[in-house]
Amino acid sequence: MKFVIVGYGRVGRRTARILRNEGHEVIIVEADAAKVDRAREDGYAVIHGDGANEAVLEQAGVAEADGVGGLTGDLNTNFSVCVVGEAHDCRTVLRVDEDVSEELYEKYAADVDEIIYPERLGAAGAKTALMGGDFNVLADLTESLSIASVRIPEGSPVVGERVVGLDLPGDARIYAHGRAHETMTIPLPRTTIEPGDSLAIMADPDVLQKVRTHLRGDTVES
Repeated sequence: MKFVIVGYGRVGRRTARILRNEGHEVIIVEADAAKVDRAREDGYAVIHGDGANEAVLEQAGVAEADGVGGLTGDLNTNFSVCVVGEAHDCRTVLRVDEDVSEELYEKYAADVDEIIYPERLGAAGAKTALMGGDFNVLADLTESLSIASVRIPEGSPVVGERVVGLDLPGDARIYAHGRAHETMTIPLPRTTIEPGDSLAIMADPDVLQKVRTHLRGDTVES
């Protein structure tokens, strides 16, 4: 499959690496000259230009791409990328900051295929979004991370906390959330945790039990 990644910062670079390691074709679009040089040194085909410019995306081959990701740190640029991608029948993935308002989220969600919060989702999740992955399926996303699902009980210390704001042991990340009997999805910025909710987490296998203990509020690890 072919993917156009706009933005070669922390998120774009890691997402591109995961996609390439799985055998996919990746084209980078980047406006910053230093990042262009870095992408070329890393072995990618790179278009130096503004990803919000349709002509630049067409030069990158968006018309033949399976998916396009607006993964820069600028929301307006990312949304423009997705608008162009949608016009070319690409799967579109929009990066936003975790503090984006619910009103803006709803506005953008209607026009793109996936919205990601890299601060909590991570590059592996961005790759899964681009691939059209099912966030309700719990499987290994990378060789070094494991996946687990934790149901939050009554009395958990995280009840009432925002999902995207949780600080977990071992740099673990939450990539999906669901209410009881609901499909798990990427949480809204202000989604808070209620008893009975399920959280899907990505973590180093060595810290998974600590993360479970932290989320459930267990006093003794087992």
